[in-house]
Amino acid sequence: MIGWGVVATGGIADVVTSDMKLVPDAEVRAVSSRDSAKAAAFASRHGIPRSYGDYHDMLRDPDVDVVYVATPHSSHHVVARNALLAGKAVLCEKPLTVSLRDAEDLVSVARKQNVFLMEAMWTRFNPLIRLLRKLVADGVIGSIRSVHADFGEPFAHNPAHRLWDPAAGGGSLLDLGVYPVSLAQMLLGEPESVASHGSLIDGVDAEAALLLRYPNGVSAHLSSSLVGNYPIAATVVGTAGRIEIPPVFYRPTELVVIRPDALPERHTLELHGFGYQYQIAEVDERMTAGDKESPEMPLEETLAVMRTLTEALDQLGVSYP
Repeated sequence: MIGWGVVATGGIADVVTSDMKLVPDAEVRAVSSRDSAKAAAFASRHGIPRSYGDYHDMLRDPDVDVVYVATPHSSHHVVARNALLAGKAVLCEKPLTVSLRDAEDLVSVARKQNVFLMEAMWTRFNPLIRLLRKLVADGVIGSIRSVHADFGEPFAHNPAHRLWDPAAGGGSLLDLGVYPVSLAQMLLGEPESVASHGSLIDGVDAEAALLLRYPNGVSAHLSSSLVGNYPIAATVVGTAGRIEIPPVFYRPTELVVIRPDALPERHTLELHGFGYQYQIAEVDERMTAGDKESPEMPLEETLAVMRTLTEALDQLGVSYP
């Protein structure tokens, strides 16, 4: 059994912890929160044996093998870094950090400590996304010419909410845009150049449209938004057909292969839980094997995605404290 410790007790921690119960080799043994009462309530709700009012105390728990960091973006770096220095494996919510420099630091610390680290880009491990990669690699739709993906939905403007707060790493790109960018780079690699256009509210990107350029005219057209009502769908266009991922592409239950002179080929998935269990199983498998990172979400790719996001944010004029 792999012993898990959860840092933070917000909505994402609640859902992911519930999905951990769907993984036979995962056992949640501790939870921490700055509010000890919240930690105790979370532990009671999920049947977790120990709760802590300070995550440093949880890092000293010998029964915790891997730490899941579910804090706001701005706290990812310090919490994950301390966990790595304590010798704990880390699964850290995306984006790994709010800056490329901090992301590079975490990767460096993980490698020096010889400890497992992975960004929690859970979409990568969904069975249909794994199938997408295989279909593309097998040339089912020929050579890829473009990737289109959008993730946007209206969020009420509230300067006190983390999504609108620069100090909390707010804005659409880091919270939502990381999904389209990660999908595109999973299939096409790091782009030659990035062009971004959007608008700011309270110093964070309320919306962003990205054009990623690749050799020979290949491109990715991506968008994220806190103000627009987007379909949250994705399409991969090839020379011999296309693959469509209906809403919502970050948690797909259907994938459609469309080729000329052929009926659409539909692949479906019946999800149990919310879908986070696949990344939890990946971490357990890698830790059991003694691996220090995941080949499906390698650290170099996390850094590459962060470079793209950083370039886009710089062009939009977003800077975080």
